[in-house]
Amino acid sequence: MTSHFYHSFLQMNTIFISIVVEALPFILIGVFISGIIQIFITEEMLSKIIPKNRFGAVFVAILLGFIFPGCECGIVPIVSRLIKKGVPHYVAVAFMLTGPIINPIVLFATFIAFGNNIELVIYRAGAAMIVAYIIGIILSYLKIENPLKHDIESIPVIHTLPVKRKLWSVCVHAIEEFFSMGKFLILGALIAAFVQTFIPTSTLMKIGNGPVTSIIVMMLLAFILSLCSEADAFVASSFQSTFSINSIVAFMVFGPMVDIKNTLMLFQHFKSKYVFTIIGLAAILTFAVTILI
Repeated sequence: MTSHFYHSFLQMNTIFISIVVEALPFILIGVFISGIIQIFITEEMLSKIIPKNRFGAVFVAILLGFIFPGCECGIVPIVSRLIKKGVPHYVAVAFMLTGPIINPIVLFATFIAFGNNIELVIYRAGAAMIVAYIIGIILSYLKIENPLKHDIESIPVIHTLPVKRKLWSVCVHAIEEFFSMGKFLILGALIAAFVQTFIPTSTLMKIGNGPVTSIIVMMLLAFILSLCSEADAFVASSFQSTFSINSIVAFMVFGPMVDIKNTLMLFQHFKSKYVFTIIGLAAILTFAVTILI
């Protein structure tokens, strides 16, 4: 009994460290981009990029995901900063949901993981864009003035400062954001490692035999595993002989949108009701879209 517990603890420790090590680089990228947005990007610049029409604005936000080389681990602070800069919350959330899935690095990794199968890449990108677009439009019609936990304040930035001073301010902002987000990464990784260690994957696989339950099980598995979007396709490909294409696509769409670690990060920045709304919409729409594939 003691030996079994010891080995389980070692396994949990290994999983925990692997999740943290995998996520840390992207957290760092995210907080530095957040700092750059705060110091160098003005509200006027953003207003020129984003269309006034909600349908066009959400569409542009989704397309920005193609050029953002990151994953869900570091995108939450970026989205929070964009909202504080005046970007409509539904536009920022649409970008948050697609950025970790349809960026070139993730799509190329998906292509390689499934043996150069472009069909899976199209399914993944297409499903993610449809889900994110619908969520963005739904959120735009909800009467939400401020989804953030803290009031949106106009943070003064003196753009006439020397470049060195600006770069120093970016570093200071990034450090503060990193320590703010870091504790939720650690907690999320710890919970994910515990669940992976003590809830056997085989148990979930036995449940997911039908076309409906298989999608639900794979979405639940994506939430639990909390994989980085750059690596999840390689794990998903290992389920090809067990699960349907629909459920595998659901795994690769829902996981980067909602997993344990980024859910905790969302609760750090956003009001609980808003977070639950995003999670609920992501779950329902991912299921609805992928079951039609």
